[in-house]
Amino acid sequence: MRIIFGLVLVIGVALAGFAVHMTRGYLSTYQAELNREKALRSQTVQTEDIYVALEQISYGEEITPDKVKIVKWPVNAFPKEPFQTEEQLFPEGTGVVRSALRTIEPMEPLMAAKLTRPGEKAGVAARLSKGMRAFAIRVDVTSGVAGLLRPGDRVDIYWTGTLSGSQTETTKLIQSSMPLVAVDQSADEERQSNVIARTVTVEASPTEVAALATAQSTGRLSLALVGLNDDTVVGRVEIDKNTLLGVEEQVVVEAPQKETCTIRTRKGGNMVTTQIPCSN
Repeated sequence: MRIIFGLVLVIGVALAGFAVHMTRGYLSTYQAELNREKALRSQTVQTEDIYVALEQISYGEEITPDKVKIVKWPVNAFPKEPFQTEEQLFPEGTGVVRSALRTIEPMEPLMAAKLTRPGEKAGVAARLSKGMRAFAIRVDVTSGVAGLLRPGDRVDIYWTGTLSGSQTETTKLIQSSMPLVAVDQSADEERQSNVIARTVTVEASPTEVAALATAQSTGRLSLALVGLNDDTVVGRVEIDKNTLLGVEEQVVVEAPQKETCTIRTRKGGNMVTTQIPCSN
């Protein structure tokens, strides 16, 4: 009997120890899961709804509801001026759409800088900043940088002509780093073909337009392409042929004429003029 009682006691102690061990394991697992959940919550990325393109949208193509959708976008990587609601993207209803000002890739956010205003077509007018004007400049293969210009480039504009009171042609920098909004009749920044343009259109203030119109009517205009990341401030640039060739202009100075004094006397019927020393 004692043997059975002792055996039962040993088994009971063993089961109690096993239960304590299992309870400790369960509590450890539960605490680990709880800590992991807290860590995941701390790493959760905050998002907001924005519109993206469902497919590639080319320059000038209309933005219709079937080409866009709303997705969750991380707030810490938010693009500038995205469209977050249908009222923002289609403020006048889905029947009045915008157009793309540049190619938009699939799943790329739609932003105000990439689209026209509602109802507008993609063109020069849609690219002009407030208060600015478009001015066309006649160019050829040499003055137009040999067909290398595209909308979005910046150019320096030089005037070549004869200044008032001068016999020598002079070339002057009259406008620096002016943005191009169109080449010929195209405002597409992403066109791949290089063509010899006949006109380029720059974005200019009304004062700059007046200066360019005067320059174009009184001489020849040439363009120089500005580098993509070049923010150099260019000062006064002016050169003529003599300066280019190192020719010094000769100035003729007239010698002062010597003062002469005369006296006239009448002899008979003749008038005789005689030179005499001048007296102060």
